[in-house]
Amino acid sequence: MSFALKMPRLCLMGVGAIQEAIEQVATQNKQKVLVVTDHTLVELNIVAPVLAALDQHQIAYSLFDKVTPNPTVALVEQGLAQYQQEACDAFIAIGGGSPIDCAKAIRIMATNDGRINDYEGVNQVVNEGAYFVAINTTAGTAAEMTSNSVITDEQAEKKMVIIDDKQIPDIAVNDPTVMVGLPASVTAATGMDALTHAIEAYVSAGHHTLTDPTALEAIRLIHHWLPTAVADGQNIEARQGLACAEYLAGMAFNSAGLGLVHAMAHQPGATHNLPHGVCNAILLPVVSAYNAQFVPERFRTVAAVLGEDVATLSDKDGAQQAIKAIRALSEQVGIPAGFSELGIKESDIPQWIEKALADPCLGCNPHQPTAKEVYELYSEAL
Repeated sequence: MSFALKMPRLCLMGVGAIQEAIEQVATQNKQKVLVVTDHTLVELNIVAPVLAALDQHQIAYSLFDKVTPNPTVALVEQGLAQYQQEACDAFIAIGGGSPIDCAKAIRIMATNDGRINDYEGVNQVVNEGAYFVAINTTAGTAAEMTSNSVITDEQAEKKMVIIDDKQIPDIAVNDPTVMVGLPASVTAATGMDALTHAIEAYVSAGHHTLTDPTALEAIRLIHHWLPTAVADGQNIEARQGLACAEYLAGMAFNSAGLGLVHAMAHQPGATHNLPHGVCNAILLPVVSAYNAQFVPERFRTVAAVLGEDVATLSDKDGAQQAIKAIRALSEQVGIPAGFSELGIKESDIPQWIEKALADPCLGCNPHQPTAKEVYELYSEAL
């Protein structure tokens, strides 16, 4: 079976990318665009330049700015109603993973039957969606270029992972000027999210010669630029470096897959509405230590890219250096040491086990854990 490398039709990266994206939209002769974002980004005037560019090109739009972190089924249905009522025929998403994932889900439902719950899992989407531009405002999720979306089923208290090539946006946009001034805590969480993507893709059972270089370069860039961006949010060079890193990580995991970190992180995010990047960051060293038992040579390489001297070390000892380096970076950028700092208790864990084991991200983990092992890893992450 051949290996599939999955990406948007066009990637626009760098200062001025947003304006160029709207110029691309103008060539499509669309009737009306649904702009999907959150109200905070509107208040911060991050959305304003996009709307101004749409006005400049006389492109009609309807603004849906109700997206919240960990978007829900109800939000998707609300956005779909607005898309249909306003007779829209294209999408622009502005934001991090939440607005872009919400737009992906609305787009699925605009051309497919049923409810978004029907499309949980891998390759369940039947019909292609409308023209779609995804403008990233954080350097973390890579939602602007991947086939994944995550929607919270508020009734079942779980995150539904939808993986389908038909979700990949037509144009992915990363303009570092909209990332300048992002709060340090958000920069840290999204940066560690991207690091998780890169490491999971590199050690994944689905890794490939075409994904390994992008995963490793993402790790290198995040190690180099994340502390700078957290310390100085105005540093445009650091913002550009992280934007490239998260895109490279997305290129890797979009084809190589993810793993146990994400399968476990989705559960506390769903039940306690915690930031996805923080959940990933807390679990990353814990799960990496578990996975290093099975692919120590891969984690030894990760350690080297993270700046550790592993020249004389065995694979096993080199892998341990990777775990130490991950913990050190996480601490340096201010990630909580464990879930207990976020109000999680041992009694919360049992409800997550079955859902974590059923999560579509788990399939590419280098080793499939037992329920007992997952419980122990959650406990260690407290």
